[in-house]
Amino acid sequence: MRLLVLALVMIGQACWAAGPENSKRPVQRGGDVYPAAMAVGSAAAATASHEKLMLDNGLSSSMRPLFRPARVEKNARQKKRLLKKGAVCGDLAIQGEEIGRVKAKLKGCGVERAVRVRSVSGVRLSQTSVMDCRTAGALKKWLDRTAKPALSRKGGGLTGLKVAAHYACRTRNNKKDAKISEHGKGRAIDISAFRLRNGSEITVLHGWNNRGTKKALRKMHRGACGPFKTVLGPQADRYHRDHFHFDTAIYRGGNYCR
Repeated sequence: MRLLVLALVMIGQACWAAGPENSKRPVQRGGDVYPAAMAVGSAAAATASHEKLMLDNGLSSSMRPLFRPARVEKNARQKKRLLKKGAVCGDLAIQGEEIGRVKAKLKGCGVERAVRVRSVSGVRLSQTSVMDCRTAGALKKWLDRTAKPALSRKGGGLTGLKVAAHYACRTRNNKKDAKISEHGKGRAIDISAFRLRNGSEITVLHGWNNRGTKKALRKMHRGACGPFKTVLGPQADRYHRDHFHFDTAIYRGGNYCR
């Protein structure tokens, strides 16, 4: 009996060991089968080939067109020549002409190296205005930093300044025996209105307290204090109710803005 049991156990172990030879194997996939290491190598090679193709085609260096049309290049060169021809004070944004020394009619008047300005930063002056380069530069800074942004959403934006006064050999406020005005030294400009792209105009006189424009006018008045050393407006005195007075005179006490 013991021998019979032992024989049955041995037969069972033999059957168990032979099982894998009779088990179902996975069905072979179509196409060539490569080892894992070879597949990784092929992917890297494909990536390198793609990168080389991009380099050969110039895609990795620039996505912009290599050349602009000849007409565009010609127009750009012509515009630059015109700007350069009319530029004063060494700045393409300040357009006008150099006039040199302006002789004085009264003691204390005159400008050593004057320019006659017609536009600044694309904003046209209603009349060509005589001033020195420091004043022209201050006007540009104020237009770029304050005036143009303040009016950017009104009437299509700022296109012109109505100049009430520029160089004039006279005393302050035309008073007898008063000191020579900064206008008489080429350091001042008075602005009475702002012209917009849609043809409308904002005046200092009527716009200072107008609900729709007072915020912009006050911003422009406040922003002028810095580029200019003296800033006067409607709240300064009765002489400036209808315009802004800007000048670049330097005083010991610092800027004077009213």
